[in-house]
Order: sequence, then structure tokens, then C-alpha cells
Amino acid sequence: MTHNRFRFAVTSLFAGLVAATSGASAQAPELIEPQAQAGEVVVTAGRLLDVRTGRMIDHPQVRVRDGRIVEVARAGAALPPNARVIDLPGMTLMPGMIDMHTHLDADPTYGGYTGLQFNDRFWSMISVGNAQRTLLAGFTTIRNVGSDAWNDVGLRQAIDEGKLTGPRIVTAAYSFGATGGHCDSTFFPPSMNQKSPYNADTPEEGRQRVRELRKYGAQVIKICATGGVFSRNTEPGQQQMSYAEMKAIADEAHQWGLKVAAHAHGTAGIKDAIRAGVDTIEHASLIDEEGIRLAKQHGAWLSMDIYNTDYTQAEGKKNGVLEDNLRKDREVADIQRENFRRAHAAGAKMVFGTDAGIYPHGNNAKQFAVMVRYGMTPLEAIQSATLTASQALGREDVGVVEANRWADLIAVNGDPTKDVTVLEQVPFVMKGGVVVKGEGAAQ
Repeated sequence: MTHNRFRFAVTSLFAGLVAATSGASAQAPELIEPQAQAGEVVVTAGRLLDVRTGRMIDHPQVRVRDGRIVEVARAGAALPPNARVIDLPGMTLMPGMIDMHTHLDADPTYGGYTGLQFNDRFWSMISVGNAQRTLLAGFTTIRNVGSDAWNDVGLRQAIDEGKLTGPRIVTAAYSFGATGGHCDSTFFPPSMNQKSPYNADTPEEGRQRVRELRKYGAQVIKICATGGVFSRNTEPGQQQMSYAEMKAIADEAHQWGLKVAAHAHGTAGIKDAIRAGVDTIEHASLIDEEGIRLAKQHGAWLSMDIYNTDYTQAEGKKNGVLEDNLRKDREVADIQRENFRRAHAAGAKMVFGTDAGIYPHGNNAKQFAVMVRYGMTPLEAIQSATLTASQALGREDVGVVEANRWADLIAVNGDPTKDVTVLEQVPFVMKGGVVVKGEGAAQ
């Protein structure tokens, strides 16, 4: 399952299901306009979840200066003069969450060919609201693993410059793969001359694509190693990039300091991607015991989107998704979920990745309950979207509430380590020391 768009444009990358914004997308999300904070901010709450240990810290006091955490102490510790205090009584404070697989310039309510009714820039515009919904849902960092027309790069730059409000975005720009494969444009006849501008059919072409994409803003490289669900004339199990091609791409990306994510449903493609040095395997639906063993051996992370089928099977036909795509979705859904259970039980490294865009943005946290249903404890599911995800990103500035990291904080009612569904409603969100949702009691 990945982000594909049916559009008539020579530079179109995807053709398939258009993915994701909220079903209530006509309503602008409620948003507190961020303001620069002078001096220090202190956040207090009923308890703080230490995602490293799973321990709850009663009555925490988190000091924030210049957007970063200065100190994590207990309530009653000395406060700096003139500090602004945000009190969240009875609530559980925890790190802002991380989704490792999103497509912000996509909307699932336009499936099949229905997206062709819009101008190319429509998709750029909807990414703004999708980013806001994602942030307001408590996801302060996301990895966007494939977009069209550099939409995610422009969005990231606008957010970083303070022109828009949204999460921290790690951008892949265009994802790419083999001619005729899942990342190519496969829904149109030859007369329309549709193809991805970044197809790579040799190891050297793969190296060149890495250089081109990095040049214009890719911060992670996303490839399509196998066929997919929401593309035409591909099957999820088909391998579409060779080991040699993936090895060249991974080597080139790592030389530039970039990590590589591989869309890989199929068994053989998963294993070749891991052997080639790919850092994260997206979907991993048909992974077998050898693939799990290789993932552990090579330290690859599995990002398995095991919630979104609930949405696509319920709403896909109404949204215009073609029956062949829904058929593939049905065929891999339960297999993927059972393989998630097996991979987790075997001790493979798992990160939280939802394929947001296949379902409405802002509903990311609905996956937690499915992860628990298929074997994770609530704490393990939370860690996959905080501590573990930050490790997979190679970042030490997000994912944990501790000194020197960004003050990306959320607060929820109840104890998410006992009931992970409380994460589906996040009343308080702070990003970089700035409250964007639910200030609580300021003193």
C-alpha cells in the first residue's frame, strides 16, 4: 500500500489511489496560532511517561528554553524568574509522536481516476491542511515517503520558516523504482506518455536518482522494490528492482548521509532490500522467517501499516478505488497483520508507520490499537512511535522527553500504557516549545 495518484501530467510520479486527508476536510482544523515564546516555559502535569523505561513520573516539571528542553524535574523544583507555567493537572505528558510513513499531499476520498478533475496544484494546497491535522493529532514529527512535484519539500521549508504550522517533516520528495513498476505511472495508455521522471533501471541510474533527489531536498531516499496494492499491472509479491540496483542506491545514499526506505510487500524483494543495506522496510506484508532473521541480522527496521485496511475496505469503493486495487488490499491485509505478530514475537525492530494518505490524515493514532491487538504491549506500541522511531531516523533531538531535545510534548487524559486508545484524542500539543493546541491553565 503506497501513495499513488491518477493524474494527466508528464511529470506525474504516481498512478493509483489518491490518499489522504480528513473526511471532514471542508472544515479548517482548530489551531492556535504559534507565537514566539520569550523567556522560559515550564510545563507541569499529573504524570510523565518515560518512554525509555515505561515508568510514570508523578508531578513532572519540564523546563523549556528557546524551543528545547532544559530540565526534567519534579513539581516544586525552583522556577526561573518570570517563567510562564502551563499546568496540565491530571494529564499524562509524553513526547510528541512520530509517524514514519505518510503522504501529506494525498487524499483518500479521491480514489481511482477521480483525482484527474483537479489542477496539479490542488495537491500542493491540500498538503497544508493535512500537515496541520497531523500535528494537532499529536504527531510532531513525520517522515513523508513519496510525494509529487516536490510538494513535501516546499511544505517542509514553509513550516521551517514559520510560514505554516505543521510537524517536523523528513522529506523523500519523489519515490522511485523500475519502469512499469509500482512507483511509475501505470494507469494510462502509451498515447498519454505518462511515466515517472525518476525511473531507475540500472545501478548507475539508481545512483544518479539519489544525487538528483538529494540536490533538490530529499532527506531520505524512498524506492519501490516490489509491486504494490494501489497501482495497476503490478502485484504486491513481484520484485521490481534487482539486488544490484538496490545495493547501488543504498551505497550512494549512505555516502551522502541519507537513509533509505524501501516499499517492499513481496518476500524476495524484502530480503534483497535488507541484504542491499536498506534501512527501513515499508509494509513488509509477505515477509517470511528468513526475512525476519535477515532484518534482525542487518539491523533493518520494519514499518508495517496494519491499520489502514480497515479504512480502505470500508470506504475505498465509495471513494472510487478500483476493484483490482481493493482485491489486492484484501489479499495482503490479514497476512501482513499475522506477519507483524511473527516479526514482533521474533524480536525484529519495529517502527510506527501508517501510510497516512491511504486513510484520512489526523487518524494516525488509530493504528496503536491494532498493533496491540497483534501482539505489542501498549508501551511497545508507544515506543515504536517515539524512542524507537527517533532511533530509526538517526535523530537525538526528538522522541524522548529529556534535556537538549526539542520541546515536542503532548498530553492525554488517562494512562496510555493501560489503554492505548487514549492517544486517539490528544488535547494538548506543543512543538518546539510553542503550544499549538490546548494551552491548559497558564499562570
